[in-house]
This record gives sequence, C-alpha cells and structure tokens, in this order.
Amino acid sequence: MVVAIIKYNAGNIYSVDYALKRLGISSVVTAEPEVLQKADKVIFPGVGEARTTMSYLKDTKLDLLIKDLRQPVLGICLGMQLMCKRSEEGKTECLNIFDVDVKRFIPQKHEDKVPHMGWNTLSNVAEGLFTKEQEGQFVYFVHSYYVPVNNYTAATTEYTLLFSAALQKDNYYATQFHPEKSGAVGEKILANFLRL
Repeated sequence: MVVAIIKYNAGNIYSVDYALKRLGISSVVTAEPEVLQKADKVIFPGVGEARTTMSYLKDTKLDLLIKDLRQPVLGICLGMQLMCKRSEEGKTECLNIFDVDVKRFIPQKHEDKVPHMGWNTLSNVAEGLFTKEQEGQFVYFVHSYYVPVNNYTAATTEYTLLFSAALQKDNYYATQFHPEKSGAVGEKILANFLRL
C-alpha cells in the first residue's frame, strides 16, 4: 500500500509520518501530482494559517489536484478546515469539498481560552473513519477555528459549543483533532483510515 502525505508549506507533516511508521506503514512525503494521484491513500495534514496556505496551494495547483483525488483522502486540523468552503481566518476561500464555513471560536466565559488546546471526547461517531469503540474516547485538539455541526459531520465534541470533530463526504475524511498526537486512540483511527 502506498500512503502519500501532501508536502506543502505547513507544519506537522513529519509527526504524521512518524505515527504511520509506528503502525508499520512507510509513507512518501511529496507534492508530485503523479505520485499523489497513484497513491492508495492520501493524507493532507496541516498546522498553519489558512490564507497563506491556500495561496500556496493555488500557486502550486495542489488545490485542483486535491479536489480531483478519487482514493481515500484524510485531512487533519488545518487540512480539514481547508477542505471546507471558506474560513473566517483571513476571510479565505477554501477548497469547497465540504460546503460549510469555518468559524472562529468566541470565548463565552472568562475561563474559555483560544486557541482550544487539550483532550476532548468524541461523540456521535460515524462508521467509516471510526468504530463504535471510539465513542467517548479522548483525542487531542489545538485550534482557534472550528467547523459547525453540519450534514458532513462524522463526529462531534464540545468546547464552548458543540462542533465537528470530524467530517466525511464520498472519499474525503477529515479530523479537527490530531490523530498523530492522540496516542493509542489516534493510532487506531489512522489504522481505520488505512483500512478504508
């Protein structure tokens, strides 16, 4: 099985590579269109800022390539947000794979901190990326923007409000949390993706 990680101007690519190695899977980190198109699975990770990242994806034509992929694709954190329609971060037009907007967290109480950082439980998990055993398990989040619950929501969690912890549409899967930083639970979710 060939697993390709999309190489672009965002952090966190190599922690995903290490997580896959722990599962016994070696991946290729690449921006080569032909390699990405032929891979069995593609992972679109991300830590960074929406506007500059989208600008880079457009300049390199990776935006068109990602929207054209037919194999299972997993977006992580910023990768998930960029798969949405637009983001309040920099008023950015995104890939529009998921027809939903990305919103900024607005603290409701004094103790609400933005960015949201820490461990939260998954609820309402959908078959596919998840199995029922992931219901109620803890995963690790670091983000200032969120995707509201919508028709594509594949799992939810709560921080100041209920929001999408994961999305799914056709061959596209995405997590707001970092499976590669979520210990054994995250590794199981990555393994679920590799089995799709």
